[in-house]
Amino acid sequence: MGSISEFIDRHFRHFNAAVLKDAADAYIAHLDRGGKMMITLAGAMSTAELGVSLAEMIRRDKVHAITCTGANLEEDLFNLVARSQYVRLPNYRELSPRQEEELLGRHLNRVTDTCIPEEEAIRRIERVVIDEWVAAAKKKERGFPHEFLYRILKECRLKKFYEIDPGDSWMIAAAHKDLPIFVPGWEDSTLGNIYAARCVTGAIAEVHTVRSGIEYMIALAEWYRRISQDSSIGFFQIGGGIAGDFPICVVPMLNQDVVSTPVPEWGYFCQISDSTTSFGSYSGAVPNEKITWGKLSVDTPRFIIESDATIVAPLMFAKVLGW
Repeated sequence: MGSISEFIDRHFRHFNAAVLKDAADAYIAHLDRGGKMMITLAGAMSTAELGVSLAEMIRRDKVHAITCTGANLEEDLFNLVARSQYVRLPNYRELSPRQEEELLGRHLNRVTDTCIPEEEAIRRIERVVIDEWVAAAKKKERGFPHEFLYRILKECRLKKFYEIDPGDSWMIAAAHKDLPIFVPGWEDSTLGNIYAARCVTGAIAEVHTVRSGIEYMIALAEWYRRISQDSSIGFFQIGGGIAGDFPICVVPMLNQDVVSTPVPEWGYFCQISDSTTSFGSYSGAVPNEKITWGKLSVDTPRFIIESDATIVAPLMFAKVLGW
């Protein structure tokens, strides 16, 4: 049996397969030159259990920052504490509206073929994180969404609930590394909704206890400025939407709006996307369009792999890891 990397080198010669190989090789070359890498997570990659490979990427210093949706931030923990109660529906394409309603009645929240159990996953995390929010509000302390979760993980407050190998949780790996995380639009996640609800009901008196979007952009700008002084920073984008658009904008923001201290464009770019290339679509925009916005330079290695990220990302990570 050969390695995954050998298989890719032998078989992935043309079309999207060849782009996968080329992009993985360029990722490795970027790191070998001393570059750093930002990974962005859209979609439901945590529920797809990308942590099985992403956690090792983090532990092996192949990832230096993550931008993700609030859903990906929390769903890694949902899976961590309730995996045995998840329900998989291989026939999800065939479900009738009535069957969907029955899932609602069972408090099963469907993500494609996977149902997240409300009580065992969402409410279990909610009870722990609300204590953090309330305590912080009383002490007039503030923190980013991921910082509250990092504290919970580092204090092992969920350990008794673990249902998977913690080595397969990318959030645990990130917490142990104090990996920079940026979470734009956190308020549209499940925990973001819960936080807003507790502010509405008065359980949390200060809405600004959890820091949000603009402050995340300012923190990202500081991180990019500092890291880019010594290293080229690459951009590995899984999916599209706010998880990708938010962080990539930090370069033109610094160069065109802040202006005082110019920074280099992103030094590597790869997107895995199944979005149809189209006019007006961020997710479907070809990489060259980003040159006109000052995000990438003419010399930035650019790749777009038009395929399913649940298939492509683990293969690329395996090659980067030398598996």
